[in-house]
Amino acid sequence: MKASPVLLEPICNLKVEVEDQYTGDVMGDLNRRRGRILGMNPSSKGKTVIEADIPMLEIDDYSQNLRSMTGGTGDFSFEIARYEQAPADIINKEIELAKKEKEEN
Repeated sequence: MKASPVLLEPICNLKVEVEDQYTGDVMGDLNRRRGRILGMNPSSKGKTVIEADIPMLEIDDYSQNLRSMTGGTGDFSFEIARYEQAPADIINKEIELAKKEKEEN
């Protein structure tokens, strides 16, 4: 504990292509998922590409939610960009999970 360890989480660079009418909904969802909007760029045929950094933990069910929000027309891709220190609530959840696993064994 003297070394002051920290828990890191992977941060992904996410690109979401959606029709212009869904841009607000998608941006709101990304913010709710602890995402940081980096920018929006117009794409072809009335679509917008939204770029954001988002923790990988928050991408688990993103495909289903994006499909639901956009009526199946949204598309996304992501890649791991870096690691950052996890917020206190995530760290506390992981500590509790590790304690439970230790007690079970």
